[in-house]
Amino acid sequence: MPFGVDEAGKGPALGSMFAAAVYAPESAALPDGIADSKRLAPERREELAATLYEDDQFGIGVAEITTDRIDDPTTDMNSLAVEAHANAIEGALEDVDDSLEEPISGLCDACDTDAARFARRVSDATSFSGDLALDLEARHGADDESAVVGAASIVAKVERDAHVETIADEYGDVGSGYPGDSTTREFLESYVDDHGELPPFARSSWSTCEKLLAEAQQTGLEQF
Repeated sequence: MPFGVDEAGKGPALGSMFAAAVYAPESAALPDGIADSKRLAPERREELAATLYEDDQFGIGVAEITTDRIDDPTTDMNSLAVEAHANAIEGALEDVDDSLEEPISGLCDACDTDAARFARRVSDATSFSGDLALDLEARHGADDESAVVGAASIVAKVERDAHVETIADEYGDVGSGYPGDSTTREFLESYVDDHGELPPFARSSWSTCEKLLAEAQQTGLEQF
């Protein structure tokens, strides 16, 4: 597969979701050590992402879905994942010759229980100014099976980590942003206690955030 796509940050209670696509016409040129980002130390992910960005033979596209978009009641996470994958693909392939007669094949790590449906939706949502066509597949666990999807998972994870670090620079340690992270929960509880509202980068529609805010409001009422 010449290109692969994956996301990072679909499930956290804090911050944006990112999707990345990596176009590698020669898969053998991918740097050694590519693997699913979850299997790599942060330092190694950053090294590999830097190598990918610095090599002109690779096309890289990144798409961000902000918390405002995630909290929009008119959409859902599967649709947002489709949008993110499609936008990342468009970015990765923007410099590809659009006169190619054969479709460019790619592989997504499926963000839907129905992998084939996810591939169809991403393909339908992707558009190009020329005649470029896609032959897109989606599979669960593709970031483990495919080196180019693994490369995309690394780029997406590094972008998500940088995003969280930017938040932490302003607000202090927020942990990973996932509801199961004790540091994240402690940060949210402390912030809501101090401000009476959620931080601006929280996914207010997530049950973790809704519950914390409701508890703080109830505590405030009980004090009167």
